This record gives sequence, C-alpha cells and structure tokens, in this order.
Amino acid sequence: MKIEIWSDVMCPFCYIGKKSFELALDKIPYKDKIDVEWKSFQLNSNLSKTEIISIEDYLIRRKGFSKEQVEQMNQQIYDMGERVGIHFNFDEVKVVDTSDAHKLIHFAQENGKGSEIEEELFKAYFIEGKNVADFEVLSDLSDKIGLDKEKTLEILNSDSYVFDIASDILEARNIGVTGVPFFVIDRKYTISGAQSIEYFESALIQAYEKHYLNDSSQLNASCEIDSDC
Repeated sequence: MKIEIWSDVMCPFCYIGKKSFELALDKIPYKDKIDVEWKSFQLNSNLSKTEIISIEDYLIRRKGFSKEQVEQMNQQIYDMGERVGIHFNFDEVKVVDTSDAHKLIHFAQENGKGSEIEEELFKAYFIEGKNVADFEVLSDLSDKIGLDKEKTLEILNSDSYVFDIASDILEARNIGVTGVPFFVIDRKYTISGAQSIEYFESALIQAYEKHYLNDSSQLNASCEIDSDC
C-alpha cells in the first residue's frame, strides 16, 4: 500500500503528523507492506534564503498575528508536540526559504531515505535552530543519514529536482490540497492534518484490509480538518 505525504519543513503540524503517523505504523501488523513517499509543498515560496527571521517576527509581521496570539498558538503546538515526543524550541527557529531543503528531500527519497531526511530536517529546524537554507547544514544532514555529502552539495548548487518540486506542488493543487500535512492512501483516500495516533492506526488498518484482504467493510479515512499551517 502506498502512502504519499505532502509536507513542508517549516510546518509544525507536519512534524506532529509525521510522528503520529509513524507511531501508528508501529502499531499495525502491515507496517512492512506500506511504502511512504514524501511530496513537496511550500507554504511560503517568497521567503529569503539569506535573510533570517524569527518565527515570532514571521507570524507578527508577515501573517498579521498579535504577540499574544503567537504565544498562545506556539504553546498549543508545543503541547501537541509533547504528546508525541517532540520538544519544540520555537525561540531558536530560523524562518527561511525551504526550496533547497525540498531538493534534499527528493534526493533522499530517491535513495530510500525520505523519512530519515524528513526527521532530520524537522529536528534541525524546530529543535536545533539550524538554518535549513544553508548548504553546509543540508549537506551535513545528508551525511548523517548516509548520503554522499559531495553529491548533495552538487545537487544543491544545480537545478536538480526543481521540476519535481514544482510538479508536487501543482499536483497538490490539482487534487485539492490547501494545507499540510496531507496524506493520500493508494490514490483512494485522504487524511488531512495532524491527526491522532489512534485515527491514523484505524484509517491505515481499514484501508489495508479493505483492499488487500478483501474486507468489504466501509472505510472512513478522510477528513476536512483545516491543518492551520
């Protein structure tokens, strides 16, 4: 069973959704029968690769929230993260353009390490306060998961995967994706937002059993919840 996940590095709900999804995968008997493909989705393609701003400044100046609203939102997201083992460090987040991080995701995905690089990028961005537009940071992350560092730098300094990233984003628009994370199961069912571990577990089991074990029960695995990204 194939699951495609549209996501952006700068989306905290994507990190939470990834953790919940993977914890659910660990609980189901068909884990080794499921292939995961990560897809690119940029929440803001107009950010700078060189001008670093804090997440507070980004939400206040670019998104129009008040300081109190930002503090409240960040606390809510922090609490959500804690429940799945993520310890967000919003004070250190560096908001930058994520297009080159998406190049690395595609490179890693081609080498069977999509989930590994997603984890390292989320951790670098939301916990370690690293600049995910910096080529040295990105190449170090690739080396950490066993990819060739020099090849990574070569890719980052080229137009590699630019078309693939644009194709992912266009495809997302064509299937109605307006927020991330967004999960597509075998191009039949969708799950939107950072759902609970229990929700993912139930949806994945139903989807697998309905189509691979000839279970005729009705699948209820989609939702219209706004991801608030």
